[in-house]
Amino acid sequence: MAPAELRVAVIGHVEHVTIARVPSLPAPGEIVHLDAPDVIAGGGGGIAFHQLARSPGDVHLYTAFGNDEAARRVEADVRTTGAHVHAGRRDAPQTRDLALITPAGERTIFVIGRPLHPRRDDPLPWGELDRCDAAYFTGDDPATIEAARQARVLVVTARRADALARSGVRADVVVGSRNDPREARTLAACDPRPHALVMTEGPDGGTGETADGVMRFRAAAPPPAIAGSYGAGDSFAAALTWYLAKGLPIAHACERASVHAAAGLGGINPLERQTALA
Repeated sequence: MAPAELRVAVIGHVEHVTIARVPSLPAPGEIVHLDAPDVIAGGGGGIAFHQLARSPGDVHLYTAFGNDEAARRVEADVRTTGAHVHAGRRDAPQTRDLALITPAGERTIFVIGRPLHPRRDDPLPWGELDRCDAAYFTGDDPATIEAARQARVLVVTARRADALARSGVRADVVVGSRNDPREARTLAACDPRPHALVMTEGPDGGTGETADGVMRFRAAAPPPAIAGSYGAGDSFAAALTWYLAKGLPIAHACERASVHAAAGLGGINPLERQTALA
């Protein structure tokens, strides 16, 4: 067997997600029926992991699983990828999400419980990260960011800015959505300041900001009909990690990653729409 092209890792949460269409979001006192609900191993870490598993790389997932049927379902799903799964164990239910998709394709997510993240004291092969070409971080333990920094390229979601600040680690790239108040920021506001800050802007593409200035990148063409946006940002972040690991410049890597974000807009289940990484 030929050696894998690249070795990449995801550090973060995987959740038991029920995703379904609804005619509208519920008003106070209203009952809304879910149309054809589907269940996936999702969440920020789960979506990114599945995207990276669609590559010729050697993929590693560092996560945590609970102790209930939802945890067993999620673990079974991620293991079907054939990638390496390294998991801490928690005496708690697996986090469940309910993602409601409106006819316009917008999603509203209800999270039941706290996300289960790996911790540095979990007996996992943290030393393997030293052999990784890239790592994507969406965990919450600052000590695991220090472990992730062993990888040649470290990409961190902007959602974890607090954990990144507490770790004192300088990421190569922080990535998020300018349309999400939890993630929108400027390079100057990041501490420690990463080498680059990538902010997506939906159909308007986005920006990549470095010490040399700000560049814009174009969004890939969306499908003829947009069915749902759930998971698009996580697929983008994973693809960006992959293309940066391959050595692409930041602008080119962002444009390539936007193709994978746009692919997910054609349906409500992002795992069914993810396309292979080159």
